[in-house]
Amino acid sequence: MKRRDLLRAFGATTALAMLPSDALAAWTRVGSGVPLAQGLTEAQLALVGAIADTIIPRTDTPGATDVGVPVFVNVIVSENYGDDERAAFVAGLEAIDARAKTDGGASFAELAPDARGAVVGAIESLERRSEPARTYWRLKGLVVHGYFTSEQVSTQVLKAQITHAKFDGAAPMPVRAATPPSDRSDAHA
Repeated sequence: MKRRDLLRAFGATTALAMLPSDALAAWTRVGSGVPLAQGLTEAQLALVGAIADTIIPRTDTPGATDVGVPVFVNVIVSENYGDDERAAFVAGLEAIDARAKTDGGASFAELAPDARGAVVGAIESLERRSEPARTYWRLKGLVVHGYFTSEQVSTQVLKAQITHAKFDGAAPMPVRAATPPSDRSDAHA
């Protein structure tokens, strides 16, 4: 199974299992274009974008930045994280970039795709509770969740409607003709 096929299957499953209303609210906020009060800096967004495209690169389907995942992550971090949690996330991003500079000789965003993959591989092999792995895994979850709940991916790649457009409790139901009960004595014979 190819990596992209695995991500599609995983994404379809997790997108349905996660809270689609929360993702819909975040994507609605992304679409509003209103600036975020405590959003990530341009450099941090560039780093998030580079990591996101390393996790889900553009192939025959759009990559993570093509569907706006960095902005989705920015909304989640700025509006759903508390001050301490946001500060820890930003510090973790800095640790990821420092690891890239140590391992690859440049900031993560400046590395070639193969070098980015090597840095991600090294981080994924670390203990998940230590930095920079802790932030990387948290970011990876946001990237995958954001990617597979984006409208473009859910409708054009997965070809599924993950969230309902609206609920209509008074929707008409088709009327079925009643079937006569069968003779019970014949059923046991």
